[in-house]
Amino acid sequence: MTNKSKSESSAKSQKRSIFQRFLDTVEVVGNKLPDPAILFLLLLFGTWIASALLAPIQFTEVHPVTGDPVRVVNQLTPSALASFMVNLVPTFTGFAPLGVVLVALLGVGVAEHTGFINAVLKGLLSFTPKSFLTPVLILAAIVSHTAADAGYVLVIPLGGVIFYAAGRHPLAGIAAAFAGVSGGFSANFIPSGIDPLLQAFTQQAAQIFNESTLVNPLCNLFFTAASSLLVIVVGWYITDRVIEPRLKDTVIDGDPAKMPQMKELEPQDKKGAWAGLASIAILAILLVLAAWPQSSPLRSQAEATMGSLTAFSAPLMQMIVPLIFLFFLIPGVVHGLVAGTVKSGKDVIDGMSTAMGTMAYYIAMVFFVAQFIAAFAQSNVGLLIALKGANFLRELALPSQVTIVGIIGLTAFVNLFVGSASAKWALLSTIFVPMLMDLGISPELTQAAYRVGDSSTNIITPLMPYFPLVVVFCQRYVKKTGIGTLTSLMLPFAVTLLVSWSAFLLLYWALGIPLGLQASYVYP
Repeated sequence: MTNKSKSESSAKSQKRSIFQRFLDTVEVVGNKLPDPAILFLLLLFGTWIASALLAPIQFTEVHPVTGDPVRVVNQLTPSALASFMVNLVPTFTGFAPLGVVLVALLGVGVAEHTGFINAVLKGLLSFTPKSFLTPVLILAAIVSHTAADAGYVLVIPLGGVIFYAAGRHPLAGIAAAFAGVSGGFSANFIPSGIDPLLQAFTQQAAQIFNESTLVNPLCNLFFTAASSLLVIVVGWYITDRVIEPRLKDTVIDGDPAKMPQMKELEPQDKKGAWAGLASIAILAILLVLAAWPQSSPLRSQAEATMGSLTAFSAPLMQMIVPLIFLFFLIPGVVHGLVAGTVKSGKDVIDGMSTAMGTMAYYIAMVFFVAQFIAAFAQSNVGLLIALKGANFLRELALPSQVTIVGIIGLTAFVNLFVGSASAKWALLSTIFVPMLMDLGISPELTQAAYRVGDSSTNIITPLMPYFPLVVVFCQRYVKKTGIGTLTSLMLPFAVTLLVSWSAFLLLYWALGIPLGLQASYVYP
């Protein structure tokens, strides 16, 4: 080996070791964080203690609605603790995101259990021309968001299978699918359970600042739909121009017997999928016919918004979660009846039960989240932090665009250590939303910024729950694949998405294109 080759090898080794040390640091720091449920319990105790310490202090900040000076309410007084115990159960059961998630997943669970989602995604990928394999794979990955975590266990391994079958490197297919499922987690053409879930947290946080604030569940729908195109284009370019050339010398040395094969859908599965899709079309037509007349009961009856379908008071807007439930339940059942995976009502209930079983941890976490948010709001600690933070930012006199980019960057950094989107937004929303409202930035725009930051770095943190599973998918083809290998593959996607998506949001904002239904960029 020449001196030049040795120096190049040494430089590569040094770069690799620095990168590996960075990954090790992320993993160590992240592993030292308490479980999210315990974290919110500690935050609850912290809020109580802070309220007791701050209650005697006179602050100059004034309440944005009443105009009265803000006073912190001590949550450790006997009467406050008694009230906490009395309201413990209602605080938990009345926590809006809990019902949203559980009801939506009842329908999704049936569609997944009967095989409808599996059949539709496989069917979409099976007839795709080779030249459009990458964008269609990413599209399927984005659409899979509507089915909770189905994308991780279905679309990502399928990415490797179809790329390998097409004579392309399977790791490139896995990377492209991973980028669509997780890197583009906040992009979608159609409403999904994540929309009302985040909206519920956003609305509760906004009501810390102004109790009358309402946020539409589909307040980011237009932005996330447009973002889907961005994610597809970015993912397509990075996969074909960056990842595949980089993998050309990576030997596929996996055991052929263990490599998953692309299996044709059975005839009954195809029939079931078409029947399920037909039922969706029929449901959509019936919904349009029901909402079309001006006298429709789905339209708003409030005087100020009489006849509107998108106003907060319109029953149609209040039915978003039940509609998600029906638009998955009915096609799932129809598919099951045609394909033979549903033979009795018990099969439908089994799908719902399985979905609820996967939510056990979420329910436990939400118990502590609900108590913390209630204490945070009742004590006025959250409002005080928001007002002081807003005053600090106001003194800096930064343009609103810089503030939004800062929110995206901070969210992307926190995402390296806290993987759960709901747990993260439950905490960050209580600070970001009211603080930016006081600066004149709407809750809807703050939520959109959060979604950009939350998605972009999902694919480079080993602490994301499904990250190790994706490593295993890669090892089926390349045995030496490790955390560093996968992260290095996904880093170009993450950086490009973070930069381009942030710029896209700023451009979208500058053009004044609506973020979604009943959404604005400014507050009030």
